[in-house]
Amino acid sequence: MKYTKKAEYKYVSYLWDDAKAKELAGNEVDLFIYRSNMLGADLRLTNYAGGNTSCKIEDKDPLTGKMAQVMWVKGSGGDIGTLKKAGCASLYVEKLHSLKSVYKGIKFEDEMVELFNYCLFNLKSATPSIDTPLHGLLPFKHIDHLHPDALIAIAAAKDGEKLMKEIWGDTMIWIPWQKPGFDLGLQLEEAQKKNPTAKGLILGGHGLFTWGDTSYESYINTLNTIEEASEFLAKHYGKKAPIFNGQKLKSLEPKARKEQASLLIPTLRGLASSVNRMVGGFTDDERVLEFINSNDCVRLAKVGTSCPDHFLRTKIQPLVLNIAPDADVDSAEVKAIIEKQFADYREMYTGYYNRCKHDNSPALRDPNPVVILFPGVGMFNFAKDRQTARVSGEFYINAINVMKGAEAVSTYQGLPEQEAFDIEYWLLEEAKLQRMPKEKPLSRKVALVTGSGGGIGKAIAKKMAEEGACVMLTDLNPEWLKEAKDEFVKLFGKDVVSDTLLDVSKVDMIEEAYKKASLVFGGVDIIVNCAGLAISKPLEQTTISDWDLLENVLVKGQFMMSQSGVSVMRKQKLGGDIVNIASKNGLFAGPNNIAYGTAKGAQIHMSRLLAAELGKDKIRVNVVNPDAVIGGSKIWEGTWAEGRAKAYGITVAELPAFYASRSLMNEIVYAEDIANGVFAFVGGHLSKSTGNIMNVDGGVAASFTR
Repeated sequence: MKYTKKAEYKYVSYLWDDAKAKELAGNEVDLFIYRSNMLGADLRLTNYAGGNTSCKIEDKDPLTGKMAQVMWVKGSGGDIGTLKKAGCASLYVEKLHSLKSVYKGIKFEDEMVELFNYCLFNLKSATPSIDTPLHGLLPFKHIDHLHPDALIAIAAAKDGEKLMKEIWGDTMIWIPWQKPGFDLGLQLEEAQKKNPTAKGLILGGHGLFTWGDTSYESYINTLNTIEEASEFLAKHYGKKAPIFNGQKLKSLEPKARKEQASLLIPTLRGLASSVNRMVGGFTDDERVLEFINSNDCVRLAKVGTSCPDHFLRTKIQPLVLNIAPDADVDSAEVKAIIEKQFADYREMYTGYYNRCKHDNSPALRDPNPVVILFPGVGMFNFAKDRQTARVSGEFYINAINVMKGAEAVSTYQGLPEQEAFDIEYWLLEEAKLQRMPKEKPLSRKVALVTGSGGGIGKAIAKKMAEEGACVMLTDLNPEWLKEAKDEFVKLFGKDVVSDTLLDVSKVDMIEEAYKKASLVFGGVDIIVNCAGLAISKPLEQTTISDWDLLENVLVKGQFMMSQSGVSVMRKQKLGGDIVNIASKNGLFAGPNNIAYGTAKGAQIHMSRLLAAELGKDKIRVNVVNPDAVIGGSKIWEGTWAEGRAKAYGITVAELPAFYASRSLMNEIVYAEDIANGVFAFVGGHLSKSTGNIMNVDGGVAASFTR
């Protein structure tokens, strides 16, 4: 069957580039990868890591030299939007069909996954996914299996099959819900044989299969089918009844929503982290607000999601907060309500596990919600890292779209409880979790580093990110901050880093920095006070302005950063770390250094006082004292170097060698050395140490603490 591009697409994006496709002509695998990337680039077609695509080609068997049919298909756990050849499995189609002779039935479904490995054409392939037979047993050269919201809305509707026939007549096939596997592949094969002219099929509650003779035809068939489903739904919105049965309440204004969310999210993060520490995020997307403000929100939320990809990332159901949008979220009364709701959710989830578990089921996992809905405000998501939390939010928006569509044309149905459990606690999914790499020391933590646009602060922030933390970059200089942000995104990805302009001498900017850290990452676990400057003058040349500037930035700034940060940490009840970057000059009385040395001494003693006060909160406060960090430190770009050289009677060029020579180890100290000192305090090995001073100076006897 030939498929023709529509004149206009309103609900999907036509991204095919004929010039690019022409470059790839003659290489079916490259065209298959290109098609997959184009499909994955439009989140209306499928969600992150959702669905899979395939193509079948003729290739020479390396053992026999004869041509064989080989299927290339997205491997387990990949994402079609970023798919490359290395993320695909390639298998002999004939061998996949031969597995029918050893298939013992649906009770032995999981055993078949191991047998897929015996069908591999390229032994260095990615791991074949559970959907492999769904592609391999169908006869088409190019197949797309996607999870578009519009199609799942039909698939998850109570009378989905009837709706399918209303839209497409006999050109589409309906397969009732069943967990993916070899048996489902056999069902697809049999259904297609009975309807050989069909252009695709719908898996009940799950997703869409479409196909074509070429990559382009498969792409067009997929777009056309999703466009047609979207048009059908659009005609029905608000026709049967108001969307989600109308609005129950109004949202707060945008600024007020973010204010409420930033105040509440640290508390939610702490509660969601009762088993494992979580990173969070917030969205007040209009699609979320339409749902959570509606009369049907609570009813539909309890039904849960239908598509397995949605369900695995959003859990059996979200938690809907039972508090007013403008409630005082820091009050004891409101916190007690939320704590009770969390306790009830954990009890619900544990009951679900106990009702549905099998003799060989994996142990109960974290019973906390990962999706939390606050009517009138927005949605919070929690997971092991920011990327997973963000994707969880995207999937729940997909689920909202599905519920909206299904309710507009019928009645929405989620997965039956036992089916949902069998997906969530599937032994194959458990095996996938067990194969995940070991988490880094700072995984699940959020670090805010002041002065991290360059120099020592940037080196510290980079070390935090390298060790697994999410990082909030802050600096007074917008150009430095942008350069650092761009570098970090390239190194670690967009989900690991955020940034905000910050003058640590201004309390309003400090509060905004913590609000942003809360909205983007859920809160803060590590605060590194590194922002600073240096002025080297003798007493008679030191001005009141010099004195005030150093005190405001180094002392008052450290105080205000700690004060605001501790308020976030106390809401989380997860402990935390404050590391203050002071100086050897806070312990050593050097020449021409009255204002700077005094401010550094105040930083050090403030750290002791904070450590004494915050120990009960499990918040550790420690100090790293650098000295002579010339390489990579921003303070040496000003007049500080000239002042210090003058104080010691040498030239600026002689400073590195001079500082190294006066240290016991005769070593030059670099910004990365200070970063390592900070990591020593926050990396876990010194979790019972607070109130300490670590000198990272190559060994200056005059600044020994004892």
